[in-house]
Order: sequence, then C-alpha cells, then structure tokens
Amino acid sequence: MTDAIPGALTRDIRTWAGLVRTGAWAAIASVVLIVLQIAAFVVWPPPQGVAGFYELLQRQPLQGLVALDVLYPVSNTLTYLLYLALAVVLWRVSRSAVVVAIAFGTLGMAAYFASPRPVDMLRLAELHAVADPGERAVLEAVGEGMLSTWNGTAFDVYYLLNFLALVIFAVLVHRSPVFSRTTGAAAMIAAILMAVPSNFGTVGLVFALTSLLPWAIFALLVARTLFSLVALAGQGQDNPTNVRGSGPEGGYPGR
Repeated sequence: MTDAIPGALTRDIRTWAGLVRTGAWAAIASVVLIVLQIAAFVVWPPPQGVAGFYELLQRQPLQGLVALDVLYPVSNTLTYLLYLALAVVLWRVSRSAVVVAIAFGTLGMAAYFASPRPVDMLRLAELHAVADPGERAVLEAVGEGMLSTWNGTAFDVYYLLNFLALVIFAVLVHRSPVFSRTTGAAAMIAAILMAVPSNFGTVGLVFALTSLLPWAIFALLVARTLFSLVALAGQGQDNPTNVRGSGPEGGYPGR
C-alpha cells in the first residue's frame, strides 16, 4: 500500500482501530502458534489408537492434550479475530460478500469447537488408569467414539465452510485497493489447499501441511497492512488516493 488510503476507509479504521489492531496481532500470533504446533507434531508424534492416547495422557498429560489438538481452538479464535479485522477493511469492497464470509467462518468454527475432545479424553484416561479389565473395555469403546467425533462430520463441515470463507476473503483482498496482489494470491492458494480436509488420509494431511506456508504468508502480509492502516488513520490522513482504484472513495462499490 502507499502513504494514502481511501477517505471512507480511514474513517472506518478510526472507528474500529482497536479491532483492526487486535486482528493484526492475532494474525502474527496465529503464525507463531502454527510453528509451535508443527514443532510439537515433529517432536511428539501422536500415538495410534485409544490405548495409545490413554497411555500418553496418563504419562504426559500436557503432551497428550497437545496431540489431541488442544491448541487448535486457540488457533481458530485468532483466525476469527483476523477475519473480523478484515471485515472492517473490506466492508466497502462488498458488504454482502463480507457478511457471507463472516457467516461461513462463524458457522464453521462453531462446528469445529463441537468436535475436539482433549479434556474429555484426559478424564477418560484417568478413569482408565484405575479401572478393572471390564471397565477398561467400556472406557476404550467410549474413547473410540470420542476420537471419531474429533475427526468426524463436524470437522469436515468446519473445513468446508472455512474454505468458502477464505475464498471469499481472498477475492475481496484481491479487489481491495490497500492490499498487495501477493496477499490475495497467498490467501487463494491457502484456500485451495484447504479444500481437502486433513482427515482424508495421506492426501488430506499433505494438503493441510502444505497450506500452512501460504496461510502464514497471507497472515503476516495482512498484519503488516493492518498496522499501517491504523497508523495512517491515527495521523489523520484523509487523502482519497488509492493504489489501484480511482474516485473519492477509492473505487469501492459498496455492495
């Protein structure tokens, strides 16, 4: 972006400066969390089956919770804050598309929050440790159900809806006068790679891991732009000039 932003956007940023700044920090934090999650996956490969998870949770509870994606809800919350900040900046590009994107993101993340069972599995592991053989068989069956829910229908719904949300945001970012072409391209590549849920065998896992690089690039570029927008708006900059559009409101259609 340049040293000038559309006047209408400047007013929006001033009104929502706290949210935009929070979204920028959330974008950076999400990248840091991705690095930590990858490191944990490499150093602590997840066990196989219910018995493996129970044994790990009994021996190393923190490691077991991480293996069960206890950090992923935090990652999703950070992503949601980033989406809300993007909604402020992209609102005048297309109001309708922003509302749809936020709706898809909200529904998708709500579906995901219903799927992981790290705390439930920890409690079952504690019971499993002191149960008799018959009770252990029952607890292992319950654990199987928990793991199926973790990577079941709600998880796939989350993947689909957030894929759609990111595609919409990628298009809007591409159309926005304040984001670079690289930012929009990184978002679209990440979205395409996220089209295949990670629970779809080896293909899904490869796509999920590969998507992390363009997502990290997208998040960091967005964070840089959001910080710049807040700084410019705080300086009282009302110049309507923009990097791609023309006209008094930066070419925003406002649909």
